Amino acid sequence: MKRLAGLSALALIISSTSGCGWLWGEDGYFRDRGSDYLEAQQTAPMQIPPGVSETKRLDPLLPIPRNVADDTAKGEFVVPRPQPLSTVADSSDFSLQKSGNNSWVLAQRAPAEVWPVAHQYFEDNGFRIAEDRPQTGEFSTTWQRLDELSAAVAKRLTASGTASDAETRVRVRIEPGVQRNTSEIYVVSAERPAGSSADVPFTDRATNVALDAALTDDMLASLSRSSALGGSVSLLAARDYDTPSRVALSEDGSGNPVLNVGSDLDRAWSSVGRALNQGEWRVEDINRSLGLYYINLAERADTPENKPGFFGRLFGSKETKEEIDARAERYQVRLSKVGDNVQVTVEKNINTVAPADVARRVLGVIQDNLG
Repeated sequence: MKRLAGLSALALIISSTSGCGWLWGEDGYFRDRGSDYLEAQQTAPMQIPPGVSETKRLDPLLPIPRNVADDTAKGEFVVPRPQPLSTVADSSDFSLQKSGNNSWVLAQRAPAEVWPVAHQYFEDNGFRIAEDRPQTGEFSTTWQRLDELSAAVAKRLTASGTASDAETRVRVRIEPGVQRNTSEIYVVSAERPAGSSADVPFTDRATNVALDAALTDDMLASLSRSSALGGSVSLLAARDYDTPSRVALSEDGSGNPVLNVGSDLDRAWSSVGRALNQGEWRVEDINRSLGLYYINLAERADTPENKPGFFGRLFGSKETKEEIDARAERYQVRLSKVGDNVQVTVEKNINTVAPADVARRVLGVIQDNLG
């Protein structure tokens, strides 16, 4: 109480004082110190004691700028605000990566989204697609001369050293990136002399380094332009990329429902995730390393149409975590590699399978959405 009384008395004295110069004025305790630096004096450089033979160069930590307009200025001076940092525009969804002689395009998109736009680039530039393998993320072109390709691509390939009468074909491979929802696009070419009918095979590593780099650079520029202009992704083409070759609902030896997906694990993961996102339930979490999707059958999918409108947000009350947990029906969808297929099962937890009717209902929705 004594401390409070003392502070009250101090406040009363301050408020009753006719002037506050002793607080805020030129000589006040809380005076503006913004111009004090004008009175600063430069001192002599630090001297190394005699007898020290090995020294490290000493540079001033806060050197006085040499481009001061007038170092004799006195009085009030308003320190200008620093210029704002120049903002860098958002980087493109596509960037070039290099390792040794190899280069590839890194896309900040899922493989299913990259497949149609990469496919479209080669078709637009005159390449004829010879073979499509969406399930493995590859497509290849036929043997063609440069005069059969677009003028821009032909010019790039000529500059890379490709003979004008030579025949070229390419193989494009799209792989899931290290980070989630990223992709890596690799281009490998094969070349043969004009008039030759030899079936020159593709190699795993680039042999025509200049040719592959020219194609990769041109594809990168095209994809970046398309992305900057807001190029859309064909959902139908994206679906073609990760749609499994075979999907069959059956039972395992214990009678538990099992969905067999004819695909590699990466594309099965992509297609099952797409199927779940198109379903009516909420996907609450995922664990790619364990091959698990965590779903809650008691909650609707987290989509814009299922979110409350303006008045719902204004007058409605947000549910608590306890209320959501009280009615939750949580299960996990597991993907497991078995031979050449991927098995999709539904579990209550790691030790308990889901009831057969629940598992069949969930797997049935996934099966319907995979088509």
